[in-house]
Amino acid sequence: MTASPLWHPYAQMHTQPPALKVIGGKGAHFTLDNGESLLDATCSWWCMIHGYSHPRLVAAIKSQADSLCHVMLGGLTHEPADRLANALVRITPTGLNHVFFSDSGSVGMEVAMKMAVQYQVQKGHPEKHRLLSLMRAYHGDTSGCMAVCDPEEGMHSLFSGYLPRHHFAPAPTAPFDAPRSAVEDDIQALRRVLEAHHHEIAALLMEPLLQAAGGLNMTSPHYVRAARELCDEFDVLLIFDEVATGFGRTGKLFAAEHAGVTPDIMVLSKGLTGGYLGHAATLATDRVYDVFLSDDPARAFMHGPTFMGNPLACRVALESLAVFEEERYLEKITMLNEILRQELLEDPDLHAHPDVEDVRVLGAAAVIEVYDSTSLKGAQAFARQHGVWLRPFGRWLYTMPAYITTPDEMRRITGVMKEWFRIETH
Repeated sequence: MTASPLWHPYAQMHTQPPALKVIGGKGAHFTLDNGESLLDATCSWWCMIHGYSHPRLVAAIKSQADSLCHVMLGGLTHEPADRLANALVRITPTGLNHVFFSDSGSVGMEVAMKMAVQYQVQKGHPEKHRLLSLMRAYHGDTSGCMAVCDPEEGMHSLFSGYLPRHHFAPAPTAPFDAPRSAVEDDIQALRRVLEAHHHEIAALLMEPLLQAAGGLNMTSPHYVRAARELCDEFDVLLIFDEVATGFGRTGKLFAAEHAGVTPDIMVLSKGLTGGYLGHAATLATDRVYDVFLSDDPARAFMHGPTFMGNPLACRVALESLAVFEEERYLEKITMLNEILRQELLEDPDLHAHPDVEDVRVLGAAAVIEVYDSTSLKGAQAFARQHGVWLRPFGRWLYTMPAYITTPDEMRRITGVMKEWFRIETH
């Protein structure tokens, strides 16, 4: 059989078995060409929050396609883009009053980083052209984003000679529910980096509360609040990467709400459209936006993705948000969280397993971290045998399910995760 010309992501094409072919989906399940149905425990890299074939989202795309599929935003606009920008200002933390669209989370982060650097230049601080990120961070696969991902344990170390050099603070270690006193060491570690390098740092980038692709590390709102205070003290912008955490994943609409702070810049993607089309939004405060206002054309923000504000993506994003609000998704997320806590956090056998280092739950996200990645070899095939699609990476077996996942489906997912640690073949 001739190999497919399709090159898959994060895959060794020489040894990877043929990819499973999906022909459709409904709710939290997708269907393979052999008729097999799999319960998706990852909602397709955390974006299909409404599940597959949601009738309102599908209808929104079809309706918009009948009138306008795309038009450039250079000198033009259209109703879905205007409406979505207003909606995002309404629902995001107070003060994020300006919306710049792009077409993916990585590009949205590139926009945020360029925005921060140009802001500092136009404020008269061209020396503040570096960025500060956290260890264990992941912000995307484009070049600028790779440069602010964890340079040691991240997947981009082989590009180190190609990437610009930025600054990194230690990853926070205090868990989500830690008291302020337990977070103090993390805060002081961040302060030390800012004290040493603030003169050349344009912005601090962070995934608030949940470092997703870096191992589902769940950290404290106290740390997020302290980061806001430190950025103000050292004249550094604060950028929240809410690509993975936005739209309910941590139990609130945005992770920033747990800490009660507003970043200077926030990036949204994934759940923005419910996963139905690629789209991203980079939001900024008046403080940032006003620096770009001038009679000088060269002071305009120098970025312009071709597909920014795509009408189809904007229209389905509006419908996604309407479904989220009208069908009380935060209550659904609370229910999923209760099941995850009961089934994983409160299982003494799981915690006592010799392969298990830690079990963490936050909102509609849960992870079982093992000491050695070999402990998870075969877990994906095992889950498929039980009708569940799990895709562990590194030392992490996790679930970030669609919010429409039923209680029985959620327990089925956690049951398979726990059952993997009961079998004796690994």
